[in-house]
Amino acid sequence: MITKQEILQLLNDTECHNVERTISKNDMDKFCQAICAFSNDLSGNGKKGYLMIGAYDNGKLSGLKVDDGLLLKIANIRTDGNILPQPLITVEKFTFETGDLLVAEVHPSEFPPVRYRGRIWVRVGPRKSIASEAEEKILTERRLSNVRTFDAKPCLGTSLQDLDVSLIKKEFLPKAVAEDILTDDKRSIEEQLTSLGFFDLRYNCPTISAIILFGNNPEKYVHGSYIQYVRFKGKDRGGDIIHEFKFDGNLCKSLPKIDTFIETSVSIKRPIPVSVLREETVSQYPYWATRELLMNAIMHRDYDSNAPIQFYEYDDRIEIQNPGGLYGKVSPTNFPNVSDYRNPFIAEAMKVLGYVNRFSRGIYRVQKELQENGNGKAIFDFSFRTAFKVVENVSKKYFEEGFGTDSQKTSRKHPENIQKTSRKHPKNIQKNIQKNRTIQQQIIDAIQLNPTITRKELIYLLNSTEGSVKYHLSQLTKKGIIKREGSDRTGKWIVIEYLH
Repeated sequence: MITKQEILQLLNDTECHNVERTISKNDMDKFCQAICAFSNDLSGNGKKGYLMIGAYDNGKLSGLKVDDGLLLKIANIRTDGNILPQPLITVEKFTFETGDLLVAEVHPSEFPPVRYRGRIWVRVGPRKSIASEAEEKILTERRLSNVRTFDAKPCLGTSLQDLDVSLIKKEFLPKAVAEDILTDDKRSIEEQLTSLGFFDLRYNCPTISAIILFGNNPEKYVHGSYIQYVRFKGKDRGGDIIHEFKFDGNLCKSLPKIDTFIETSVSIKRPIPVSVLREETVSQYPYWATRELLMNAIMHRDYDSNAPIQFYEYDDRIEIQNPGGLYGKVSPTNFPNVSDYRNPFIAEAMKVLGYVNRFSRGIYRVQKELQENGNGKAIFDFSFRTAFKVVENVSKKYFEEGFGTDSQKTSRKHPENIQKTSRKHPKNIQKNIQKNRTIQQQIIDAIQLNPTITRKELIYLLNSTEGSVKYHLSQLTKKGIIKREGSDRTGKWIVIEYLH
């Protein structure tokens, strides 16, 4: 960090390309623009930039009193997600006879261009402005020369045709770049993607991160880029597989599916009476915490590995294991207080798409939500050198009031209740459902045997969960494989297309 003597020298000098002075305490836009501009270091001299709060343009102090609130507000700029890639800044208070001075020291980014809310700010002399196309090109070339991570490497042998360009234009660019900047941008899609780190003009091909995020067939080039979900019966992998699913394809399309799956098939909720007039909703596995743990696995995994992310559910817990252990500056002793990014471009894109929030606070919020829901804290296993594993135990609250300890819902603990509603079923219906078929194929089998079958009966017969059956019925209906005629109570299912 800069010394007090060096600050006095900068105050006595004129404002230049790496110094900005202000007397404002609340103009966060101005502060963020300055930090973004210093991070971009357009001049390329590698010098740190200094935002000085509490000084006039002529270098005289304004008499500001710096409190903890102001220090925290400026320090939080680093992690609030508005400046991407995340800037490297340190903040310190200096006290002089005529007042305090808050100094934010900003390091030049190794991965320019850096954007503040979709705009690239640069500093030319004592002024800052939005970068021109020529200036953005300079920053982009500097980024390419600093490439060190696997996700930023060119994916040789691919071309623009290997990307879903319409998806990029419709779903990603409007979120990544400010609307007015995007409207005025007349460059080709290759040049636009290059400025975001997703295309390499030297080799005329997309980067690996672009293939993973937007590719038509990512597994063709990055073989382990999928998530393998398996629901085991029992408490280890020796139990029967109740059902499994492979989340493949590019992340831009698969992340919404994963999000929905966790909400509908994993985060099963039920009300628990708190008092005579009030209930509390409890989940087996809280939605946000489970989602955050899986999104972190997707963001931090080693994509150079051929192994998928394992998302395994047992009777008493969920285990998430991703290839790649702790990365960079992160160690078992400083986790989760220190962050480092194996895939900075994928992490940036997931933030833009809304699947990652503040980079440094997720684990703390996960642990808090798990404890409040009755799951206890997540257990992080660092013993694997080439993999990272986290265990999330099932909620004890969920099974209060005689609901047992089996995670397969109350219908499995009380089959007699199901049998009362199953008078239309032959007793040997389960024998006619082939257990080596997928859950959707088993649902079709059950419907063919009894078109008036209810969802509760399907849960019991397939030994599945309410969320899983609901999800797969919805998927089969959307695909036009089955349809429902009549009301939920007296209607029936019709099989339109049989699954082989």
